[in-house]
Amino acid sequence: MKYLIPLLALGLISSCKGVGPAPNETVVDPDTVLTTAEAMAAAGPEDWRDVDPDNVIYMELTNGRVVMELAPGFAPNHVRNLKTLIEQKYFDGASIVRSQENYVAQWSAGEDKPLGKAKTTLDPEWEMDWAPNIPFLELKDGDVYAPVAGISTGMPAAGDPKSGRIWLAHCYGMLGVGRGNEIDSGNSAELYVVTGHAPRHLDKNVTLIGRVIMGMELLTTLPRGTGPLGFYETPEENVPITSIRLGSDVPEAQRSNLQIMRTDSKAYADFVQARRYRKEDWFVAPTGRLELCNVPIPVRDTPAK
Repeated sequence: MKYLIPLLALGLISSCKGVGPAPNETVVDPDTVLTTAEAMAAAGPEDWRDVDPDNVIYMELTNGRVVMELAPGFAPNHVRNLKTLIEQKYFDGASIVRSQENYVAQWSAGEDKPLGKAKTTLDPEWEMDWAPNIPFLELKDGDVYAPVAGISTGMPAAGDPKSGRIWLAHCYGMLGVGRGNEIDSGNSAELYVVTGHAPRHLDKNVTLIGRVIMGMELLTTLPRGTGPLGFYETPEENVPITSIRLGSDVPEAQRSNLQIMRTDSKAYADFVQARRYRKEDWFVAPTGRLELCNVPIPVRDTPAK
């Protein structure tokens, strides 16, 4: 079983160089900021994109469906290997074997199940070159873990402009590949979803391949494992997975027709600004700041035509 490298060395950081820019102190006219409801209402049809059925997976549990959008642009080899496993129905009869409080839910088909045509080992895809064509909405609030942080292609991401590298970030709902101590031991046969407070210390240590866009409540309400690291201690505790399918392999009438707000749109930038300043009447002291893993990416049912 691959543990996601949960045991971390204890130590103190002696320097805080390179932790990113200071928070943006630009004065904002409150009259120009929308509420989150207003920002959502102002988004037009062009500000939403359909979910690509070739890059979405459906995990069927006995009590519902979890839908995950994949990120082949960030982890092409791991996504390709996952699709190979799914085509072979590798996860039919698999189980959720771990639910660790404030951390992750993890599933596996068992270490002895043959991988078929899928690769056993893969080089890590923790980060990649930051090409000019990669869209990136930078948050101006600063980040503890990286020089810059923001949203890229519908995923939370961070990067270093000086080194020219960019990577996905371990925010709530992110989908990752379990591995052992060997850096090439992750092969998408064991997967996990972040169900608790963002474990950003895992950034650039584990390959992330997507995020949950529907059904998080099915994972966050799982019984907590009582074994070490939240693993279930007996097979009877495991939560059965009926199947995992690629969206394009599911009959169209049975698909979850979802749309995601385009994170390269002005509508989304307005939504982010609304989340930063929170003009709703309930807020007495809006912070005027926004942390990467507290930036939602809206998902909705596809409107009827």
